[in-house]
Amino acid sequence: QVQLVESGGGLVQAGGSLRLSCVASRIIFSFNAMAWYRQAPGKQRELVARVTTSGRTRYTDSVKDRFTISRDNAKNTVYLQMYSLKPEDTGVYYCNTDPNLPSWGEGTLVTVSS
Repeated sequence: QVQLVESGGGLVQAGGSLRLSCVASRIIFSFNAMAWYRQAPGKQRELVARVTTSGRTRYTDSVKDRFTISRDNAKNTVYLQMYSLKPEDTGVYYCNTDPNLPSWGEGTLVTVSS
């Protein structure tokens, strides 16, 4: 059973920080690279950051040096630490595998005010 439960979003001022968490079912977490995606209002969902099972990370250019993705394999949890948030970071953030599975969680809304 696929389970992806995101949390940690909220309203923050520009320059602020948030930490997102995602608990995934073990069956999908243990053997896959995990990623955070975001969907800004009126835009397509995009991959923001990914982490392999061994901990290698990759980021989209717009979040490099501001976001950090990590995973806790014992807890089946992937995190996204976000610093220096900008209004353009606003959107719904989802976690999934990379490549993504067809099922998605509800996501967590991040709103960055200017």
